[in-house]
Amino acid sequence: MKKIAVIGAGSMAEALISGIIKEQLIDCKSIWVTNKTNQTKLSAFQSKYGVTITYQLDELFEEADIVILAMKPKDAADAITQIKDFLTSEMLIISVLAGVSIETIELLAEKSLSVVRAMPNTSAAIGKSATALAVNHKVSEKQILLAHKMFTTVGLTMMVDEKQLDAVTGLSGSGPAYIYYLAEAMEKSATDIGLERGLAKQLIIQTLLGAAEMLEKSTKEPQQLRKEVTSPGGTTEAGIKILEAYNVQHAFIDCIKEAAAQSKRLGTSFNADLKLI
Repeated sequence: MKKIAVIGAGSMAEALISGIIKEQLIDCKSIWVTNKTNQTKLSAFQSKYGVTITYQLDELFEEADIVILAMKPKDAADAITQIKDFLTSEMLIISVLAGVSIETIELLAEKSLSVVRAMPNTSAAIGKSATALAVNHKVSEKQILLAHKMFTTVGLTMMVDEKQLDAVTGLSGSGPAYIYYLAEAMEKSATDIGLERGLAKQLIIQTLLGAAEMLEKSTKEPQQLRKEVTSPGGTTEAGIKILEAYNVQHAFIDCIKEAAAQSKRLGTSFNADLKLI
């Protein structure tokens, strides 16, 4: 890759830029960044990562072979319309815009493009994202490998069909929030049962880390791992009975299904508002 043009300077753009530079995929000065109006944010990026910043579109796109669309989804239509004359079929367009389909990007650009849609999550900030990538038929094998390599710098990366991205959004895209919600509940319960907050937090974090690693390294299914911890008449069984009484497992299932459905609704609404599809 010769040059990356990044549109947007939010947390996801920063995480990806940080990962790319850390893994030395490209020289930092060959990463060019712009945003809507926040010059202070751009200057901070330049100071922290050594990237090149500009508001001149001709400079931004000159010789760029990769374009990353990382603006807020609500700004996507205006932004893509503004830059469409600079986009070419030779460029690889990488979008992290939730709910904005490949077809919509091409319709806004008014041309056929090589597009990769990515659904990372906020754990990209620490290199632990679970990212799904979907591509259209114009993306070459070389470009797929390149996109995969870029997102691997911020965590696990997997290929999916675009129609699966709403499900990915509901499961892993929003997933960190579900875990934080669980951690909130564990912290509140710790206070109620007499544990000091700092101590409780350390215990909760290690418990979550240990359980995640067990899931990763064990060949056993989650249900089996749970049963092995749950002795008849024991403390774990007493706790699990409360979760079952409140239908917590069903609540989590419905939670993920609803998040996936909302992702689909947002995409449909986005297109309807623009009268594109």
